[in-house]
This record gives sequence, C-alpha cells and structure tokens, in this order.
Amino acid sequence: MPILEIKNINKSFGSTDVLKDISFSLERGQALAIIGSSGSGKTTLLRCLNFLETPDAGRIIVNGETLFDANDPAGQSDAAIRKKRLHFGMVFQSFNLFPQYTALENVMLASLLLAQERPDYKQNKKEIHAEIEQNAIRLLDQMSLSGRMSHYPHQLSGGQQQRVAIARALALSPDILCFDEPTSALDPELTGEVLRVIRELSDQHTTMIIVTHEMEFARDVADHVVFMDEGLIVEEGRPEDVFGNTQNERTRAFLSRYSQNS
Repeated sequence: MPILEIKNINKSFGSTDVLKDISFSLERGQALAIIGSSGSGKTTLLRCLNFLETPDAGRIIVNGETLFDANDPAGQSDAAIRKKRLHFGMVFQSFNLFPQYTALENVMLASLLLAQERPDYKQNKKEIHAEIEQNAIRLLDQMSLSGRMSHYPHQLSGGQQQRVAIARALALSPDILCFDEPTSALDPELTGEVLRVIRELSDQHTTMIIVTHEMEFARDVADHVVFMDEGLIVEEGRPEDVFGNTQNERTRAFLSRYSQNS
C-alpha cells in the first residue's frame, strides 16, 4: 500500500486554476522530485499536502487513512487539520525559523507545544523536556550543527539555517518530509551543504517529496519524477525515463531551457 495517495486534487485562486486534477502515489522510503517552471503549481501542491491551502476538490490519503476529502467539510476543523499536519514535515525555501529562538529551541518548539497537551505533562514535565531536548540535539548533530545549537538564526549562514529547518521538520517523526525548493535562497557552496543532507536522508530511505530546480540532483536522488506545467502533471516516471527518454514535448522544452541556462 502506498504511504501517500493524491487523488484528483484541484485548486483555484479566483479565476486562475493552479492545480488541475492532480493524482499520484508515493511508496514508503521513496523520494519523489517535482520539477517544472515557476508558476506551474509545485509549491501550491505542497501547501495543499501540508494543509496550508485547502484544495477545492480531491482526496489526500496517508497510510490508507483519508486525511482530506473535499466532500467532507466536517473533517476540516482547525483541530483536525493541526493533527493531520503531523504526517508531513515541511522545509520552506526561506527557512522560516523563529528569530527569537536558538537553533536548539527552534527544533524543540513544536514538540514542546504538543507535549503540553499530554495528560501527564505537568507530572513529568522535567523528563519530557529532557527527552525532547535530547532528540533535538541528536538531530542537530545529524545536521553537523553540534557547535551551533546555542546560535540564533542571524548568527547562522543560510545553509546552516536550512539544516536547522530540516532538523525541525524531522523532530516530530513525520511520515513524509516535504522540501519546497530548499536551496533556492542559497549560493552554490551552501546549496551543496543542504543537498548533501538530503542525499543522506535518501540513503536512509526517508520518504520525501522534493520540489527543486536542481535537475542533476533530482536525477541522482529521486526514485520517481513528476514534471508539472500550468497546473497539470504533464509527465512522470523514473528519473532515467523523464530525463533520458522524455515523451512529452513540454517536458523536452523545459529540460532544454534548463540545460541552456545551467
């Protein structure tokens, strides 16, 4: 059974159709790369998966459980959506760290807020806090940031901030880790830092969806590639097929423009 099934997702803003009948599935432990021109709907799709936007139609299913059904408004309450977001870890292109918190505090924050809802929180506050802190330390060490845990975002490079953001996204052990163009705000050297981390996560069979303009990276890391254009999935398949045996003219034109600009 796929870990994620997207069925017939549509999304419009006013008279503009941004997503048009989007359907695909993702197996556990796979990395899916979504490529396409700016404005093709890639980021909106991720925002729909993370319930930052509400699709107009369609269903989102994780581990066989329907998390979203446009025909079921009762399942779209704020409390229900907060719970459903836990299935997805989101890494934004602009980091979105809280400037008033250190790297360690940024990674711990969501876990602490959730822990306060536990019935045993007051009784076991010290132990729960220590457990969350140890998990955050482990994740930051995994990101090669053990010497930066007490630093605030403004004291970190862009690559370091993005690695903190990845650690934060992993802190709640999501089913699926989503990256929205995680290197677009970075220079080439810092881009390499972040891509190395994502490669390591792929090697660990972390289930991921990666929106990226890094074509070589998508070719090397992804198990499956989706090409989007004007809100549609135009082509999808194994990286060697999408990049090496392109079937669709729009995909060929996009990849040709990319190769000319790279």
